[in-house]
Amino acid sequence: MRDEESGTVRVLLIEDDREAAAYMARGLAEGGHVLAHAADGEEGLEMARAGGFDVLVVDRMLPGLDGLSLVRTLRAEGDATPVLFLSALGQVDDRVRGLRAGGDDYLVKPYAFAELLARIEALVRRRRPEQGTTRLVVGDLEMDLLAHRVTRAGVEIDLQPREFRLLQCLMRHAGQVVTRTMLLETVWDYHFDPQTNVIDVHISRLRAKIDRGFEVALLHTVRGAGYCLRAPD
Repeated sequence: MRDEESGTVRVLLIEDDREAAAYMARGLAEGGHVLAHAADGEEGLEMARAGGFDVLVVDRMLPGLDGLSLVRTLRAEGDATPVLFLSALGQVDDRVRGLRAGGDDYLVKPYAFAELLARIEALVRRRRPEQGTTRLVVGDLEMDLLAHRVTRAGVEIDLQPREFRLLQCLMRHAGQVVTRTMLLETVWDYHFDPQTNVIDVHISRLRAKIDRGFEVALLHTVRGAGYCLRAPD
């Protein structure tokens, strides 16, 4: 578990390059963090399943079980631990595949350690609820940030990790238009437009889960601007 007072972050690195792993371990130790290492995908999957980590850093190209398959498996099992992909594959399509597989961020090799550390710390901050805020409410839609639970009119809604973060962003800006750029930066940690329909796909899935079967729709598309989650007047 993360030590909130000391700020120590427990990182699981799944990487077959042992020299790269040793380098990262030294750098994280200097920053007061702890790193555990798995040298292949199957070992990494078992260690991740055991839990206790704040962030997973996963190489895409792994022996035994590749990084994308590993993360897809964890997400299918309900594991929401933040994942940072590391890869020499740096094209837009490669990054999109990593994010669609369940990754939260994507860093291309070779990388600067300072950037790696900043991204790890950002993932931890993003997962931690804002100080004093443990519950968000918009109309009859409620989100419990501590229990990671969403209900509407008392009916529990099952959301994937990315859908949960997307809804959280919309609920924190309830009644306001949230632009695509805001969603890319907040939910996907993209600081560029990947020129894909990834947002539209996730919005469609989220709308089906929180609005279908209810008389009043809460999630609205604002043409040319973005999206808005609002309760009826």
